[in-house]
Amino acid sequence: MPYTKTPRPYKHEYGMEKKREEHPDRMERQRARRALDKKGVSRKGKDVSHVKMLSKGGSNEDGYKLESPSKNRSRNGHKPGEKKSKK
Repeated sequence: MPYTKTPRPYKHEYGMEKKREEHPDRMERQRARRALDKKGVSRKGKDVSHVKMLSKGGSNEDGYKLESPSKNRSRNGHKPGEKKSKK
């Protein structure tokens, strides 16, 4: 829900991000985006997708590529061609 009566607590959000250990992954994503920008690649309308997900222990050294947002986000940790388990 958006903050309507109080300002957004950026400092608190940042502290929680560090406590949950999400900060290094965010920096890794940012480095990948900046590397593509430095090469002059247009990222308009695309996501930077890591070959091995950062949440699964991947890094920029494992590789990254530009991918459509729907394809990148729908994979949800599955390898291409792998069947998604039904619960």
